[in-house]
Amino acid sequence: MQQTYTSRRGSGNTFARNRNTVRHTKRSLGSISQIVIVSMLTLIFGLIYVAEGTKATSFDYEISNVESDIAEMTSKKEDLAVERARLNSIATAKNSTVAAAMEDATVTGYAAD
Repeated sequence: MQQTYTSRRGSGNTFARNRNTVRHTKRSLGSISQIVIVSMLTLIFGLIYVAEGTKATSFDYEISNVESDIAEMTSKKEDLAVERARLNSIATAKNSTVAAAMEDATVTGYAAD
């Protein structure tokens, strides 16, 4: 590395009596340090990307579970509506005057072919 001398008080590289001079050494990162820094940044951004991707996937699973619960409850509601209609029709038939006037059905025999 090359050292450069600069004067604090003036311009130029003159060495004179009662002049303060400062020695500066140029510092830079080596190629291995640069590779390590770039690889660490890539690793960090990769981990952030994966973390965000798994969050989205977990939300997708939650939405899927809620949608399956909704579908299950909708089918139960439809089954209960059918059961309610059946029970209402049975109650209506029992309370009907026409049904009260009917006789019970009895099997008297079978018709032969």
